[in-house]
Amino acid sequence: MLPRPRIVRTRNGEIRLRLPAEERELLGGLPAQLRALLRDAPDDPALLRLFPPAYIEHPENESEYRRLMGDDLRERHLSALAVLEETAGTDRLTEEQAHGWLAALNDLRLVLGTRLDVGEEPIDHEDEDEGNTDLDNPEVAALALYHYLSWLQEQMVEALASSWRPVPDG
Repeated sequence: MLPRPRIVRTRNGEIRLRLPAEERELLGGLPAQLRALLRDAPDDPALLRLFPPAYIEHPENESEYRRLMGDDLRERHLSALAVLEETAGTDRLTEEQAHGWLAALNDLRLVLGTRLDVGEEPIDHEDEDEGNTDLDNPEVAALALYHYLSWLQEQMVEALASSWRPVPDG
């Protein structure tokens, strides 16, 4: 049986968070860790997914792009992290806050996934070594966190998409 969704859209259009206190505490603390990484180790390879190159084949254009857009991109990431941090304890989000959560969850997943060397291919759980379930192994905990953040991100996308209505033709 699947767990009850943690993020849903209400009938009046609000985004409702049904998070236990432990999850709220976890989500409220993660932004500070990523913010510290952005501040203290901007060249950390784990951040590459947050700042992918725009001009791979033209280094001179890439350099100019970084000069012009680098601070703005960093501010967008920091702003999304602030929204998650500030609203982790609330029960309802505005649409704008929900988009901030979505961006922050994505950023956290990208950095964690890079650290864990998670590829784009789905994980085949049948091929996993059954003996590799040592819960004291930090990578197991980090992988569980990665899957949790992915699950929340999927729910946020579904909640936000539930307000979308196609425009009739004609």
